[in-house]
Amino acid sequence: MFEFLFELIGELLLQIVIEMLGELGLRALGEPFRKKRHPYLSALGYAVLGAVAGVLSLGVFPDHLVAPPFRIANLILTPLLVGLMMSALGAWRAQQSLLLLRWDRFAYGYLFALALALIRYYWAN
Repeated sequence: MFEFLFELIGELLLQIVIEMLGELGLRALGEPFRKKRHPYLSALGYAVLGAVAGVLSLGVFPDHLVAPPFRIANLILTPLLVGLMMSALGAWRAQQSLLLLRWDRFAYGYLFALALALIRYYWAN
C-alpha cells in the first residue's frame, strides 16, 4: 500500500513539475499573443503540449514510476489531481488579480496531464 502511495506521489510530482515548467514557458511565449483562440483549438494545443512533455519526460525517466497493478489507477487519478491543482491555482490567481490563461482551468490542466500520462503509460519501459 505504501509503495503504491509513494509511486503515485512520484508520478503526481513529476506531472506537476512538468506542468509548472510548461506554464512558465506558455506565459513567457504567450505574452505577445493576447488574442483569444477558439476553445477547441486551445484544447488540441494543450493535448499536443502534454504529449510532447510526455515524450520529453521519457528521456529523463524512461521507466514507469508506478508498479504494474497500479498503472491504470495512476492514469485516472494523476490527471484528475493535476487538473484540480491547476484550477485551485487559477482561483488563487483570480483572487490576486493576476493574468489567467486557459491553463488555469481544470479541463485544460487535466487534458495536458492526461496526454502526458497516456504517453508515459504506453511508451515507458
